[in-house]
Amino acid sequence: MVMTCGTWVHAAQAGADMERRVAACITCHGRDGQASRTGYFPRLAGKPAVYLYEQLRSFRDGRRHHAAMGYLLASLPDAYLREMAEYFSARHLPYAAPAPSELSSAQLARGEWLASRGDPARGIPACVECHGQRLTGMAPGIPGLVGLPRLYVASQLGAWLTGDRQALAPDCMAEVGRKLSAADIQAVAGWLATQPVPADASPASADRPLPMACSAMGGHP
Repeated sequence: MVMTCGTWVHAAQAGADMERRVAACITCHGRDGQASRTGYFPRLAGKPAVYLYEQLRSFRDGRRHHAAMGYLLASLPDAYLREMAEYFSARHLPYAAPAPSELSSAQLARGEWLASRGDPARGIPACVECHGQRLTGMAPGIPGLVGLPRLYVASQLGAWLTGDRQALAPDCMAEVGRKLSAADIQAVAGWLATQPVPADASPASADRPLPMACSAMGGHP
């Protein structure tokens, strides 16, 4: 299909406008939202658009707390946030290699157990049940867990534990987070940080019910 000059100009202008919109984001999250595996701020590139959109709304509306994020998003409408989410979701960029682990072999083994099997006796589902067998997320609204900094994963699990991070009801991660101990959090975050990201890091399709009701997937399983 041949595109007119006007169409190309319009597309170029739209791209430039989006780059201006997200200029503040890349200060912390890296160029194109690629981030790194050794810092604190999470990767945005390639995450499900629905997930990114809901997190932007949560920062704006006070369900998640971060002074800079709240300030930047305070006056932005939903449509604007959705376009930002779609922009970063469409960035498919390579991941850095895993960082060396600082945990003991016993801690790593505990982290792998929680990620792959959970702790049914305590009502803790395995990470793979919701975040996919490859832990790259599940469409449309569950993020991947591999390729993220250890400190970031630990801090977010801690925020679910303390109630400092919330989601729309039914808030499945708040339910899981309240059952995790500090040792659980350090173990699973540390193990996840050692895992390589698959060549195809796209989210899995939702081909089975979740173990609990979750707003990330539209409510009840």
